[in-house]
Amino acid sequence: MDILKIGVLGIVGVLLAIPLKVQKAEYSLFVSMAVCICIFVYIISKIEILCQYAKSLEAMLPVDGTYLALILKMVGITYVSEFSVHLCKDAGYGAVAAQIEMFAKLSILVISMPVLMSFLDVIGEFL
Repeated sequence: MDILKIGVLGIVGVLLAIPLKVQKAEYSLFVSMAVCICIFVYIISKIEILCQYAKSLEAMLPVDGTYLALILKMVGITYVSEFSVHLCKDAGYGAVAAQIEMFAKLSILVISMPVLMSFLDVIGEFL
């Protein structure tokens, strides 16, 4: 039922922002950002639960913990960058949003390099 709370919060935020957009556009943007930040904080609480499950999965499976940590970092980068990009686009700063998106993609690429290198090592052992 959490989705209902988030849905209602989003709808109420939009309904508050629409009349403000006509009179004071900057206030409409602030209402939109406040709603987005509230939803983002709620998402972070869900990500904490996901991290706990990942730790229990790591304890059950004989998997190197660094790989699981890298995957969680990549997911975190993705969520934060998407949130930031959409906020910037809503504010009318598409160029800043594009730069954030580019940085996020490069960050994920850099973080994934150890996984790619170990994968190539495993393939090299088979050949």
